[in-house]
Amino acid sequence: MASRLSLLSLALLTTSPTLMAAPATEDQGFLAGTSLNILARNFFLQNDYRTGHPDQSYRQEWAQGFIAKLQSGFTQGMLGVGVDAHGFYGLKLDSGRGHAGTGLLPLDSDGRAEDDYASAGGALKLRLSNTTLMIGEMEVETPVLDTGDKRLQPEYATGLFLDSRDVDGLKLVAGHFNAFKNENASTAHGDFDGYGASTRGRALSLAGVESTGDGPFGGSVYGSQLTDTWRQYYGNLHYLAVPSDNSSLLTDANVYRTLDQGSARAGGIDNTAWSLSTKYSLGGQALTLAYQKIDGDTPFDFVGGDSIYLANSIKYADFNGAHEQSWQLRYDLDASVLGVPGLKFMTRYVRGSQIDGTHAPQGAAYQPFDEETGRFQPIQGKGGRHWERDIDVKYVVQSGPAKDLLFNLSHVSHRGNDAQGGDDIDRWYVVVQYPLNVL
Repeated sequence: MASRLSLLSLALLTTSPTLMAAPATEDQGFLAGTSLNILARNFFLQNDYRTGHPDQSYRQEWAQGFIAKLQSGFTQGMLGVGVDAHGFYGLKLDSGRGHAGTGLLPLDSDGRAEDDYASAGGALKLRLSNTTLMIGEMEVETPVLDTGDKRLQPEYATGLFLDSRDVDGLKLVAGHFNAFKNENASTAHGDFDGYGASTRGRALSLAGVESTGDGPFGGSVYGSQLTDTWRQYYGNLHYLAVPSDNSSLLTDANVYRTLDQGSARAGGIDNTAWSLSTKYSLGGQALTLAYQKIDGDTPFDFVGGDSIYLANSIKYADFNGAHEQSWQLRYDLDASVLGVPGLKFMTRYVRGSQIDGTHAPQGAAYQPFDEETGRFQPIQGKGGRHWERDIDVKYVVQSGPAKDLLFNLSHVSHRGNDAQGGDDIDRWYVVVQYPLNVL
């Protein structure tokens, strides 16, 4: 409770002079500003395990989901009041007992995929000037807590979230969350699990500042605390150079610093993770080079599906092992320059090496005691190395009755030795989705 109050108080105190001086922002009103959107998402996911799953080397599921989002306007006056709500329904189209478990669908007690599942939630929102406070269940997008949207249903966090734009050129945020809904869950009692950490029975508080100006330089600073587990700090700097009308060079640097906190339920943590990337764009093509390094005896850990803004965190692997270093080469093509607007292609290759998890604290989350062998077993060994190759094709219909219909085909290959901790896997994603603007 003290952490929550201190974070929110800090953000409120930072913005309070502006809030007292600024008039309420004009808007259309509660009903006139309301929108309702439904996203129909058809998702096929196939996992072909080459190692590590002798009892179930092949998993395949196909499902249809419907994601509804209602966003009201704000009541008029100095203090505006509104509501955001969401609903979801997922339907199994194909999945047998031996093929279940991709994360698209929840499993019953026999290990079979449920025929369907549904969920709903919402948040009250209060606005004063250009500051909004949300209370309830919501999607969150920050570098230290980012709910993912990579399966049939998005993930959600329950708590408080403050977003202020009253300081010109800056976004100030603070939040406190104590319940989570996973992508294949119907209730908010699910937990975001990391490599050794879990939000189970705990809360996560955060605060941050981001630049919002149009200049070539930008950055952000964040801090978070997962109760009795860690304190995590994040920084970002980026620079965009535009030497000509059809070319640009983006340089982006990210760093996390994580230290154990309180009773240290995941064990001792002293970890610095950083990445540096540069992306050169020319016309509809872009080439990206990136380097990433983890300094510490434990992996860089996080909770929340996308709460890792390092350059080499990609489709399957995050390349975040203890002492790991990794390189990335990526190519992007926007085919509109070839006369095919709406078509985009991406491929990348990342290689990681020098993983050594054998020095993680014994008996803790990253090197637990194995009763079968009678020894401490680190989740990553020494000399770990692996690589991942991704190929992604997307097409969005540009006009006509099917405008905004999306087709997405992705293939992932991941290979590594036993010490790196991941599976050898080939994975196919096929996603077709169509947005409907009801209001």
